[in-house]
Amino acid sequence: MEIKLFSKKNFQYIILFFVCNIFFNSLSAQGFLKADGKKIVNAKGQNVLLRGEGLGGWMLQEGYMLGINKDAQQNKIRSRIEDLMGPKETEEFYDAWLHNFIQKTDIDSMHAWGFNSIRLPMHYNLYTLPVDKEPVAGENTWLDKGFALTDSLLAWCKANHMDLILDLHAAPGGQGNDINISDRDPSKPSLWQSEANQQKTIALWEKLAERYKNEEWIGGYDILNEPNWGFTDSVNDRNGTKEKNNAPIKELFQQITSAIRSVDKNHMIIIEGNGWGNNYTGILLTWDKNMVLSFHKYWDYNKPENIQRLIDARNKYNVPEWLGETGENSNVWFTEEIRLLEKNNIGWSMWPLKKMGSNNPLEIKSNLNYDALKNYMNGNGKPPKESDVYSGLLELAVYAKVENNIVHNDVMDAMFRQPFSAEAIPYHSYNLKNSVTINAVDYDLGRNGIAYYDLDTANYRSSGVPGTGNRGRVYRNDGVDIYKDSSKYNTYYVGNIEDGEWLQYTINVSKNGSYNFSFSVASISDGEKLSISSNGHVLAKEVDVPVTGNMHTWQTVTVKNIHLGAGLNRIKIAAVKGGFNLEKIIIN
Repeated sequence: MEIKLFSKKNFQYIILFFVCNIFFNSLSAQGFLKADGKKIVNAKGQNVLLRGEGLGGWMLQEGYMLGINKDAQQNKIRSRIEDLMGPKETEEFYDAWLHNFIQKTDIDSMHAWGFNSIRLPMHYNLYTLPVDKEPVAGENTWLDKGFALTDSLLAWCKANHMDLILDLHAAPGGQGNDINISDRDPSKPSLWQSEANQQKTIALWEKLAERYKNEEWIGGYDILNEPNWGFTDSVNDRNGTKEKNNAPIKELFQQITSAIRSVDKNHMIIIEGNGWGNNYTGILLTWDKNMVLSFHKYWDYNKPENIQRLIDARNKYNVPEWLGETGENSNVWFTEEIRLLEKNNIGWSMWPLKKMGSNNPLEIKSNLNYDALKNYMNGNGKPPKESDVYSGLLELAVYAKVENNIVHNDVMDAMFRQPFSAEAIPYHSYNLKNSVTINAVDYDLGRNGIAYYDLDTANYRSSGVPGTGNRGRVYRNDGVDIYKDSSKYNTYYVGNIEDGEWLQYTINVSKNGSYNFSFSVASISDGEKLSISSNGHVLAKEVDVPVTGNMHTWQTVTVKNIHLGAGLNRIKIAAVKGGFNLEKIIIN
């Protein structure tokens, strides 16, 4: 692992993850994973709890991961890029993207953070030609690129004792009406409308199984990601969430299973229901002894009743359950969900490892030329110059490398420590001798109500509560609203502070004494107040926040002679009356 992935301020934090990782990986699979009743076990019969990430955005780019929301399936994005800078340059970009996006350092880092498994979303067109591009109809041309990428990824997983789960994310023709997910071209027959596409899908799985049948660190075959198709009502239930006749899905699954078993008796076969992986009506009973049910879960509550139907299916059919895809929410949501799942012995795979956004472990940075291209592709502005398109995309491919990513350690903390610990730990190590400057956004790591308190902590829109979490969507992924100050380089602040919300900072004070607290604030309203406390004792009850005339015009307010005891002080800054922005705190 390259040290530059981790800043000095998080050294203690990384050591903690390293220690946790030793424990987690002591439970890693040895030999082939197997379904054993309701559990996934290793060759020794030990229960295996998969803790994973999906590599979305690598082999298959969904537009939103690139900030593109118009014509956002990969084939459309690629075609529009070709129109702007030509096919040769476009091929160069995609080759660079595939080379840079996932490398050995990514997998080494994931292992160090605590992940024991990886889900690989595969695009079929890296392994074989589309049906309509085959030189001989009905035959399959095999491409080296996809297999070579998979071989490299498997080698890196094996070196780290991590299970690799192969996931056919984009099947020939596309398996759903949510067309961005599978890169489906709706002008051509879908997977369900073409026997040729189905036969190619079956042949691809047989080819993969033949290649990897003896590989113990292949965890299983997730044979079709998120089918979402209305077979009986293509208008009102086009994504198949209420579909009763899922016979075409079951029939294809059984054909794929037979093809895999003709060459590979070793690996688990993982199936997903209709309606984005959750509608199993008409698909069960299971037809293979080594089978796992996968479901997907987004934006709902993390209460026992939200997974009860999954536990009921596990009990009824005596088959393991795996949460094969979830995520893209706040740290609060991650912690709640993982605690619930692991209490019920259900493994998980978050989504995705990296994209342009802060609610995942790694964030890909943008650049000015790419921003111009993205805006144009979203329908804003004029076409950028060919040279700028080329420059912006190749720079984006460089930024896709893990050493150039923004590492969100708070996300990993929410996944691996917070589900099992109610303790807050420092985000940044602060030592007060004569003076210390605290960035408001560097509050402690921990659960809501322990390291900070925010009223809007997660998105529960699937349950009818469309919360937001961090409204600024930068820097950290808690409920705290963080924004970037465009007038200052690399400066962030906390905004949208509501009544009763607070932030905690752990500070090591060298000696007893009286100190001055200076707050950099911005406000446009009268009557806003904050309070200061340490280790549960109120030090200043109501500090007036001045009106600065603009929410980005900063002014300092100072509170003098605040007594702090020597040793660790957990300083809590609370909004008695919210509405102001907070940039930093200076204690001297």
